[in-house]
Amino acid sequence: MKKRIISFSIAFILVFIYALPVFAADSHAPRVVDNSDLLTAEEEQSLSARLDEMSERLKADVAVITVVSLDGKSAQDYTDDYFIDNKYGIGKNEDGVMLMICLESRDWHIATHGKCIRAFTDEEIQNIGNEMSSYLANGSYATAFDIFAKRSEENIKGLKTQIIKAFFISLAIGLIAAFLIITKIKADYKPVRFKSNASDYLVQDSLQLTGAFDTFLYSNVSKTARSDSSSGGSSTHRSSSGSTFGGGGGKF
Repeated sequence: MKKRIISFSIAFILVFIYALPVFAADSHAPRVVDNSDLLTAEEEQSLSARLDEMSERLKADVAVITVVSLDGKSAQDYTDDYFIDNKYGIGKNEDGVMLMICLESRDWHIATHGKCIRAFTDEEIQNIGNEMSSYLANGSYATAFDIFAKRSEENIKGLKTQIIKAFFISLAIGLIAAFLIITKIKADYKPVRFKSNASDYLVQDSLQLTGAFDTFLYSNVSKTARSDSSSGGSSTHRSSSGSTFGGGGGKF
């Protein structure tokens, strides 16, 4: 009887462990939340599947939310808070980008977090917004969200390419510098030869000491104000939760 109980307990634990990834996947916040009903059921399902696949592949959440009202907040604060409150972001830095659309105030806002701050410069965010705006204004929401998804994938992929390129450039510079230093050391190297008489090292009348002194007059100190508001062309700010976000927005 005891053996059966132990076997059943082990089996139950194993089933529970293997089921954990499924529960974790199901608990993830939806990457498409259409509270304003701007999309048809088919459009929402298609966009959701696309963003899910993209987010997992790029290791960064790409999400779209539509809201009826901003509840008295600014578009920036609403989007930042929604991102944090609903636990978006992948990895230890919670990498992700979110597009928020508010139909009541006609606002669009893109919030970036983690590595996505570097992937989306201020200029690029405005370019995306300008490209989407005409479609948002005439009610072609699915097309606007398609533009956002496409540009998000391009930018996040582009950031990975930049990181790889920077690594190899740094490696090449390091190797060249090391080669030049070693070459210089070799060129300057002269073998040391032993001399038995210390006088051989002294040239007659070559050592003359005279009185000398240095006078310290003044010093100039230049100070430059440090700014932490930008990161590679991406301005940043603190959300109400204290998290660092990038982003930008506009009207449509």
